[in-house]
Amino acid sequence: MHAWGVDDRPLRLLETGPDKNEDDPKALACYGTYFPDWKPERNMLLRFVKGRPVSSVTTTFLEWTCQRLCERGKRVWALVWDRASWHTSWHTSHETQSGWIKAHNQEVKRTGEGVRIIACLLPSKSPWLNPIEPKWLHGKRAIVKPEGVLSVEEVIDRVHSYYGCEHLQHIVQSTD
Repeated sequence: MHAWGVDDRPLRLLETGPDKNEDDPKALACYGTYFPDWKPERNMLLRFVKGRPVSSVTTTFLEWTCQRLCERGKRVWALVWDRASWHTSWHTSHETQSGWIKAHNQEVKRTGEGVRIIACLLPSKSPWLNPIEPKWLHGKRAIVKPEGVLSVEEVIDRVHSYYGCEHLQHIVQSTD
């Protein structure tokens, strides 16, 4: 990864391994949704994940996002999705009879309340087609610490600050 400094010169980024005595996780997962037609300073919805980004966490994020959209008076969400494993699993897939999106949409239709999801799955390995990918890339470059390692809390604070998002409780993987 490359990042640029204030004077348009490349920053030297050091890749260091995690301290074996450190309690911070080696990876951090964050779900995000980008809405280009919203105000620029508030066009991202973010939630960090405690644990791995598995299907149950994905559906929790989808439910939460639908609630935010409903609050804004939206009725349909055209969800542009890449083919990450947690997007296309049996639990979330719109292509299967038991898929969460299909069940969600049926419930919205039955009750007349909520936001329908139209999932637009992108071809495999085509991040340039996904409008959120450049946002992630710029965010990663903006939060780096050129001469050191950031703690989990520092990463989360910098991400929220960069995207102008509020700090919310992390999504936790359900145990049921």
